[in-house]
Order: sequence, then C-alpha cells, then structure tokens
Amino acid sequence: MSTELELGSALALREAIVSGDASAREACQRVISRLESIDRITDAMSDQFFEQGLSQAEEVDRRLAAGEQPRLLEGIPFTAKANIATLPGVTHAGSRMIERHRAPLEATAVRRLINAGAILVGKTHCDEFAMGSSCENSAFGPVRNPWNLAHVPGGSSGGAAALAGAVGGSVHLGSDTGGSIRQPAAYCGATGMKPTYGTVSRSGLVAFGSSLDQIGPLGRDARDVAAFLEVMAGPDRLDGTTRSDKPANLRDADIPRRVGIPKEYFPEAIEPETRAALETAIEILREDGVEIIEVELPSTEHANACYQVVSTAEASANLARYDGVHLGHRTSDPTDLGELHARSRSEGFGAEVRRRILLGTFVLSSGYQEAYYRRALRVRRKIADDFARAFDRVDVLIAPTSPIPAFRIGERVTDPLALYACDILTVGANLAGVPAVSIQGGRTSEGLPIGVQLLGPIGGDGMVLAMARRFQELTEHHCELAAGS
Repeated sequence: MSTELELGSALALREAIVSGDASAREACQRVISRLESIDRITDAMSDQFFEQGLSQAEEVDRRLAAGEQPRLLEGIPFTAKANIATLPGVTHAGSRMIERHRAPLEATAVRRLINAGAILVGKTHCDEFAMGSSCENSAFGPVRNPWNLAHVPGGSSGGAAALAGAVGGSVHLGSDTGGSIRQPAAYCGATGMKPTYGTVSRSGLVAFGSSLDQIGPLGRDARDVAAFLEVMAGPDRLDGTTRSDKPANLRDADIPRRVGIPKEYFPEAIEPETRAALETAIEILREDGVEIIEVELPSTEHANACYQVVSTAEASANLARYDGVHLGHRTSDPTDLGELHARSRSEGFGAEVRRRILLGTFVLSSGYQEAYYRRALRVRRKIADDFARAFDRVDVLIAPTSPIPAFRIGERVTDPLALYACDILTVGANLAGVPAVSIQGGRTSEGLPIGVQLLGPIGGDGMVLAMARRFQELTEHHCELAAGS
C-alpha cells in the first residue's frame, strides 16, 4: 500500500481494502503505526486498542474473502473522545472525578460505526468534561499541536483534532458544545463537523450542556466526514432529542450557489492573516461562480455571553450527579455528609469545571434566574431567528472558525476570559442548533493552519459538507498533513 494512500482519505483506504489492493490488517497496522508516532509527541490518546483493532481488521479480511458485501466504512480505523462511551477502555472525560469509569454500554454513534465496518482503535484526550478551548484543562496533562508542539491543539476535542491533522486513513469522533470540534479542527488543519442538533444521538456522551452538545467527526476531508456522519445520524430511542428524519445524500449533495458573509463574524479583533485567508477563500468561491451576499446576524455580539450563561447552567445541573455518593470520586475519611460532598467534588473536579459549576449555580439561583438564565434563553431565540432570516437569502454562510490561530501552551490558560474569547465565532451555531464545519483555508507565516467555517440551516448538513467538499477540490488544502515534528 502506498504512502499516499495511507496518509490520505479514509474512504480511499476503504476502497483499497475492498478492491484487494491491501488487506484490512495491513491498512490498519499502517494507520496504527502513524497513530503511535503522533501520540508519542502530542499525547493525544488516552487509550489504545491496537491489538483489538488488528483482530477486527483480520475479521474484515475473512468477511471479504468469504464474499460478503462490503459495508460503507469497511476497515476504516477510528477513535472516540474520552467523553464518549466505549466498551473497551475508560470513559473518564478528562477528569479525576470519573478516571476509572468503564461504561456498561457503548454510545449509539460508536455502535453504528462499528456495525458499518469501522474499527475502534483508541480514545483521545479532551478538556475535563469538555470544558475548555485549548486541551490544557485535562486532569491528565495537555495535548500538543502536531503542526507545532509548542502550541495548543484547541479544545475541547484537542486529542481528536491532533490525530485528524496528522494521521490519514482514519476518522476521529469529538463533541461540540460551543465549538469544541470546529475550533481544534481549525488549529490542527483538519475537517471537523458539528451536525444539526439532534442529528446524532447523544446517548453515551458524558453530558456538559444537554441542549448544546453534539457528537461529530473529524477527518482529513469532507467526504470522509460525510460518510461517518451518514452512518451515525438518525433517530435513537435512547435519546429523545434526536431528529425524526435521517439526513440523506450527505456525501454527494448539490453544491450551494449562494454564500452569505455575516459581517458580524469579521470583527476588528480577527488576526490579520486569518482575515486575509478568509478573503482569499471568498474570492476562490466567487471565481467558481458562487454568488456572494452580505448578510446580518445582529445578535451575534451577545452570543458568547448568552452561551456562558446557558452552558454553565446546564453544566451545573448535569454535574450535580457526581457527588461522591451516587457517582464519581469519593474522598477518604469524611467527618460527615457535608464534608463528603464538598471534599469529593473539590478533589475530583479541576479548576475550570469548578468555575463553571459555580457560575451555573449562581445564574440558576433564586433571585438571579430571571436576570440571567431566562434572559439568556430569550437572547438565544433571537440568535436562532437571525440565522433563519439569513438562510432565507443564502444557502450557507462563510466565516472564520477562530479569530486567531493556535496559541502557545500556557499563554491563555490562566486567563478564562481570554480563553472564552476563542469561542466567539463558534458558539452561535450551537445556540441556534445549525450545522457547521471547519476546514483548512490556509496557513500562517509560521505554518499554523487557519480555519474556514461554513454554516448551514437546520437540516442543511449536506449543503454544508458539499460546499466544504467543493472548496477542498478547488484548493487541495485537505491533502496537507502535519509532519509531526
């Protein structure tokens, strides 16, 4: 099997296996070797199931040799974020609170991928309970960016993004609450997709913000991401928030011809090279015959504040279950029940998680709920209405994924407001429930990737992926991989 095949599309790897150009075991071994080498320098993986993966690859070879019909994802290796339940390994969500938790059931998304022929080979590190923008908040240490090891990979799906930006022939599952797939995809040069809310079941996902969380794939290009999303999508009786319809034709949807530029997504704070990359991307689409239309999303200026209120309120409620009695870390030798709760939670949760729990408890408390939480819900409705009006005029929107490229490890971790500012261009999609994908739009003078974000209307996942696919065909940025040095 050629190096180009190994480091390229996951679907191309699948075709080589199905056609007999490579055995599934050989293909899986080559991807695993690359995963091992990248993990050694980035610390992206929290668990490795390499021997199990090779055994499953051998089973794929036996199935194909027996003449069985190949499945859509036959033989493609994949990983799951540490907050997504898998039967092998530990689902610790980056936290000491549940560092030994072994899930009794696997996530619906994981099960569907395995049933479609994909091979689970490991799990990836993330910010604790998916709360962070840099992958420095894990209880198990930071993940490093494969393009420059002194820089962060973004968060909270930093481990998945680091592998997606450096390892071909594979796809990596992340979760996105306020940009946690797209922002690290931008920082690591990967393609990362946040689906329409309810498209993918949240069953088996450790909850952060239940009305915001979505599982999504990160990979080399839009076709790989579309194939994985197509398999994961659809109703699930274990998650009452899943949509009743299953999106069709995600891999080959028609390319949109009307692209909107939301002026609010190009503030002065955007780093100049990021702005230049987006202007170039817009010109590339214009030259391809796409109609470029300026639109307005006037409530965007309130999106980050709204997100902080809604997400911390939901985090406070979701994480209340980890009390040292029913679930999670239990402190030793407490004197009474109050001390048991207080010490268990202070020992089990890291600083960022404790901060968000406190904020969420405050905005839900008596006397403040109307002033903060209920007002935030009204702003959220306005943000969703802004998107709906914009999509009456255009098919998709184009914007930067992050106002800045990947920053250096340690540069912002002590300044929560500086970290939260990294999410200002991604949280709106979660609040409105719309699909969005980040793709590589260029690189900085230092060689760091720059992300381009494409957003679509509710249920418009296929259109977003089609535009991403077309842009990648025009630019071939999806063929670039981090050298891992």
